[in-house]
Amino acid sequence: MNQRNKVKLMTISALLCAIGIMIPMYFPKIVVEPASFTLASHVPIIIAIFISPVVALSVAVITGFGFLIAGFPMVVVLRAFSHLAFAALGSFIIKKNNSILLSLKSSVIFSFLIAVVHAVAEVAVVTYFYWGDQLKDIFYEKGYVLSVLVLVGLGTIIHSMLDFTIATLVWRPLQHAVSIPAYAKTGRMTPHNN
Repeated sequence: MNQRNKVKLMTISALLCAIGIMIPMYFPKIVVEPASFTLASHVPIIIAIFISPVVALSVAVITGFGFLIAGFPMVVVLRAFSHLAFAALGSFIIKKNNSILLSLKSSVIFSFLIAVVHAVAEVAVVTYFYWGDQLKDIFYEKGYVLSVLVLVGLGTIIHSMLDFTIATLVWRPLQHAVSIPAYAKTGRMTPHNN
């Protein structure tokens, strides 16, 4: 990779990190007690997945530190760091098969796969805090199945897939507007592509 592409990737990574830190701090949250979801909060990491494993892992780590520095509760910080799991898996799959986003069917399957990994990682973090008696009382009032498995687990799958859709919609025109050295190829979704 030439020097110009390295600088371009570092700049894009830095921008994705900054956006990934700002979104949870300033975007409105959808609260379904005891869980909360910030629309588009995973978009920078998912776009980083489309670019490369190094960019994806860098953005996941830096945004995790952003949550720590911003003073979020430790359960939220560790949930942010758990994004390393789906960022690693997703970016390595894209690197091996860069045409996944060309078909609606393979794109949805890929989105669901990384959403499940995302949810399992977040449920693992929340479960640790749940059994350690370190969460708000409302978690315990609603019970483990509803508050952790349904709201965090299923909620994360839905949230992740929604953010994946947003990231794909942003990525398509972005990759054609700016010359970004990336693995993921996209085209226009047509009936022939699914």
